[in-house]
Amino acid sequence: MAQDTQNQAAATDVGERYAQALFDLAKDDNHIARVENNLRSLKLALAESSDLRTLVGSPTFDAEAKGKGLSAIAAKAKFEATTQKFLGFLAQTGRANILASIITSYERLAAEHRGAVSAKVTSAVPLTAAQSKSIAAALREALGKDPEIETEVDPAILGGVKVRVGSRLFDASVKSKLDQLKFALKR
Repeated sequence: MAQDTQNQAAATDVGERYAQALFDLAKDDNHIARVENNLRSLKLALAESSDLRTLVGSPTFDAEAKGKGLSAIAAKAKFEATTQKFLGFLAQTGRANILASIITSYERLAAEHRGAVSAKVTSAVPLTAAQSKSIAAALREALGKDPEIETEVDPAILGGVKVRVGSRLFDASVKSKLDQLKFALKR
């Protein structure tokens, strides 16, 4: 378990470095938003396609196969040249398995560049438009920046919400409150 956590942290650190390199290239070419849109499309494709997740994550596919697969996707989607070259480089260096981490880090860098902040909101059920607006307003007031919210549904939290902004976690979930109560009763 501790080893998994260490591996995730190492992958995240590497993912952040690769994202920073891609961001710097996109900035030099004045294509930050275009590359971000490419990566969002790729993120959606990763979420929807188990075959794509297997291709980038499985060690059974070699760098050449991963490169061909990612190049085909990039060409069909008409990705920016910077994105296409980066995906080829990523496959060639054997780092396609950290693509999700790179995308997340790039989105954060692009949001910071725009003066916005990325926030991930987890709820037990899908949020209504009014709830999303309310959370966005509260984050805007608390952070002093416009939030770009990504939502996730996790029934395990039972109710309430969890909001992650960078390394900060605001946990107002029912599960967390029950865990706190259980801990207090054990003392």
